[in-house]
Amino acid sequence: MINKGSIKKYIKELFGNDVLGVDIQKLGEGVQGAGFLIEVNKKEGVEHYVIKGLFPEGLEHDYPADRAGVFLHDLEEFGNLPKHVRAIDVLSEMGDGTIKSIGGGREYYLLMERAEGEHYFHDLSALSKKERLETSDIVKIQSMTSYLAKIHSVKKESKHLYWRKIRDTIGHGECLMGVFDTYPEGTVSLEETAKIEKKCVDWRARLKGEDKRLCQVHGDFHPGNIWFQNNKDFILLDRSRGPWGDAADDVTALTMNYIFFSIKHFGKLYGPYMDALRLFYDKYLNESGDVQLFNVVAPFYAFRGAVVANPVFYPDVSRENRRKIINFINGVLDDESFHVDKVNEYIKTGGKG
Repeated sequence: MINKGSIKKYIKELFGNDVLGVDIQKLGEGVQGAGFLIEVNKKEGVEHYVIKGLFPEGLEHDYPADRAGVFLHDLEEFGNLPKHVRAIDVLSEMGDGTIKSIGGGREYYLLMERAEGEHYFHDLSALSKKERLETSDIVKIQSMTSYLAKIHSVKKESKHLYWRKIRDTIGHGECLMGVFDTYPEGTVSLEETAKIEKKCVDWRARLKGEDKRLCQVHGDFHPGNIWFQNNKDFILLDRSRGPWGDAADDVTALTMNYIFFSIKHFGKLYGPYMDALRLFYDKYLNESGDVQLFNVVAPFYAFRGAVVANPVFYPDVSRENRRKIINFINGVLDDESFHVDKVNEYIKTGGKG
């Protein structure tokens, strides 16, 4: 689980010329991980330390970033509680087996390439002034659907990761419950958000048996993260919350915006927005062969609906249209399967409560 040679080298560099020798022995392991005793023979005597590692599946330790987050929290907080052992450092094993310290930071930042182009929100706004989809609109939708069908064709077997995706969609701080927690008081009643959350928990039980759907995902495939260089080619930003999930996550992240923008401009799904939604699903289903998709999208639409109904994110949405989005969420959650032709019914009447 650990590279003993690299750990010994790190310990010698940490304590300098005072180190005469280092010995590493496994202490044991539990459900979450394993511990190793580090015996450091110094000129003034022997000192003992422990290195802890986490197993990489389950308990939201699935990805290296998960495990790094746990240890960074430990480093920050162990010393703040009386009588608690002290954390010394957080270590990162690099691709070549060497060990590097990442501890001690007070904040962390990501350096990445700059995206060039124009985000897809521009196209969504422009649709409100068109009577029908133009060729450029069709080409862009086809490009996005083909891309998603391709990445979603990469499958993985893991109940833990599939269950985590469903759980995160409902309970993660960046997803449904976390988004509802950022709503200004009085936007939607606590009783109504609680009902929506409970419906999603019921959907979680229904979807637990669908773990064979686990596939490669972007995780936040919404218009602000899709930047077109021309009518066909685009570049993506901000892949989020792990590389594996349900295709429904990416599909709803994009298609919720056809519904949202149409409600915003017309009060219902209408015109080119309706055509765009139908075109997306027709092409995606044809290319992916995902005949189960409509049976699993409900909790993902609930999350994405909660996002666009949030006045913190979209302050210019009227109270009436925000109500229609909440109706849509309830309507989809209450239906056995999502139906494109019933979107306006969902918007108008909502769920069964």
